[in-house]
Amino acid sequence: MTADAVKKVIIEALSRIAPEIDPASIRPEIELRQQLDLDSIDFLNLILALHERLGIEIPESDYSKFSTLDSAISYLTARSS
Repeated sequence: MTADAVKKVIIEALSRIAPEIDPASIRPEIELRQQLDLDSIDFLNLILALHERLGIEIPESDYSKFSTLDSAISYLTARSS
């Protein structure tokens, strides 16, 4: 899966979890939880949505790799090939 396809999946999941966000305003290098004001439940819902959509196992030990949009894209792209 390409980085652009993974980014689209992440943005779609974030839009369902926090419909008030403007996807165009997400800065890829800034922490997602901070810039989008996601609480821990929202973050877990994001991880679950990505697992369900992409079929990629995401162990709790790797949750820190989803801190920014860029890091999440890198993690998921590497595991989808």
